[in-house]
Amino acid sequence: MNARGKQKASGSLTVKELSKKTWSDFEAVLGNNGGARGCWCMHWRLSIAEWMEGKGEGNKKAMNRLAQREPAPGVVVYQDDTPVAWCSAGPRSSFPRLERSPLLASIDDEPVCAIACVFVHKKHRGSGLLPALLEAVCDYAASAGYTTAEGYPVEPAAGKRAGADTAMTGIASAFLDAGFSEVARPRKDRPIMRRKLGK
Repeated sequence: MNARGKQKASGSLTVKELSKKTWSDFEAVLGNNGGARGCWCMHWRLSIAEWMEGKGEGNKKAMNRLAQREPAPGVVVYQDDTPVAWCSAGPRSSFPRLERSPLLASIDDEPVCAIACVFVHKKHRGSGLLPALLEAVCDYAASAGYTTAEGYPVEPAAGKRAGADTAMTGIASAFLDAGFSEVARPRKDRPIMRRKLGK
């Protein structure tokens, strides 16, 4: 794995691991609601009961504790020096609720960098940022030693738009644009997608 805090550039985007140094940027991206409904990106890390109990400040404190450990729970994405997005990424085992999900169960034993959440700051939504963001995250994952990235995006019906909380795992078209391929489709609107990572 790479050294803590290492930056990786992809086009105009740069990523930095979530840590004490980048915590305020993470807060700036997620806003007062902690992303959506006080989540603070703990949805996949806690049981629903734990998540509900910690909703808001409790979940924020839980993520802050994770930000001080190895491996980092994800990366803050920057456009120039401005934090524009957050991506929760790491081994599937760091997302117990994802591991238990009957919908998004592991399809095989291949070790992957799970891209569990992609959250773009509201000022930057609709700007076509997602494919480049995913490229930057894949570059980061490759530098951290992963050989495969895996995503769990939604695919809204034609003419429909996903809300911030339902789109937390990303949008399928952006994953396709970033070089991912569908490897499974457990439900009509939920493909599982992978991308092989270079050295």
